[in-house]
Amino acid sequence: MTDDGLHEEVRVERMMRMGEAPRDMRQAMRKLVWILPWLVFLSSPVKDLSSGHHTTAATTAGWLGLAAFVGLYMTLVFRNMGKPFSEPVVAVLVAVLGTLAVVLCLTLGSSWLGLFVYVSVVCGATFPLRIAYWTIPLTTAVMLLVGLRAGEDDAWSLILLVLLIGYSMTGIRQLVRTTVELRQARATVAQLAANEERLRLARDLHDLLGHSLSLITLKSELAGRMLPGHPDKAAQQVADIEQVSRQALVDVREAVTGYRRPRLAAELAGARVALTAAGVTANIPAEPDLTGVPEESESALAWALREAITNVVRHSGAGRCTVELLRRQTLDGPVLEVAVEDDGSGGSGKGPGNGLTGLTERLEKAGGTLEAGRVKRGFRLVARVPVETPADIGSGS
Repeated sequence: MTDDGLHEEVRVERMMRMGEAPRDMRQAMRKLVWILPWLVFLSSPVKDLSSGHHTTAATTAGWLGLAAFVGLYMTLVFRNMGKPFSEPVVAVLVAVLGTLAVVLCLTLGSSWLGLFVYVSVVCGATFPLRIAYWTIPLTTAVMLLVGLRAGEDDAWSLILLVLLIGYSMTGIRQLVRTTVELRQARATVAQLAANEERLRLARDLHDLLGHSLSLITLKSELAGRMLPGHPDKAAQQVADIEQVSRQALVDVREAVTGYRRPRLAAELAGARVALTAAGVTANIPAEPDLTGVPEESESALAWALREAITNVVRHSGAGRCTVELLRRQTLDGPVLEVAVEDDGSGGSGKGPGNGLTGLTERLEKAGGTLEAGRVKRGFRLVARVPVETPADIGSGS
């Protein structure tokens, strides 16, 4: 992984996550920004208190009641974004919030009916779904009765608003819960994949070195017993030990080379993550069909894709990137082609850099080619490698 890729992962990790408690003041402020726009419905109560229509005592009580209502509302909603209160505590606080709304509306007038919007939001955001589904219409009914009691016929126009906002909050809660569950599932899959990779490494090391080390141990013991009386036979055992150890070293080097070789499927998945983290709209195919593609050719394509995506993220300033994986029939035979095209600036335009030069050499060793250059709207890189036909595979070529 490149340094830029690591920095992107760190940046994404530091971002605010939906459904999680804020880890620092910066994240708390970001969550607060999502709550504050909802306070627009307080404009009518504030205007009513500022108009001077009420006595000094009523105005003071109104400001205190409004402050208590907003504080309670913010506490419920903000706390629910992280570690929510227990259900009994939530029930008591919502009851107090609803009571404040009723009292303020009945004492100060119909301008305060908008407070029931916040009661509906809290019901949808904090109650379990089975409770929210009946408390939201109950809040709407109370709002209508209070409005009619205050002589305000416009209360009918708020019915749909209070219902829709309350039920929309239940939908948002389900969306957040699904997002959190998907994130946890993805982390679990990644952990299982890492465990499986460790098991595979352990099996490969056992298969590679178990037999060789056992044979070396056995022959070392034989050489030690033969050395005093049969030095010639002991020398033969030592020669066998040397041969076995050299072969084991070759096997380990080949295995390590295989572990370090990039895989096209992994690079496609990594490209999707890197582009998304960089704010680039990505159009990337799913699992590739690598039938008949030699490992060396796959590795060369994977390197080409990694270099292309790195350039898109670091230099292009693109907003969209498309990756295509195609099989083509050319005059030289069938090829597998990876094309990466973006709508960015295409870099400095001072000729191919070291990365593209190295890719060209790597692809040439695999019998492939590389084309890269600006197109009408952006930059396009195409890497091709030869693939084996079904007849070649069947003949064991």
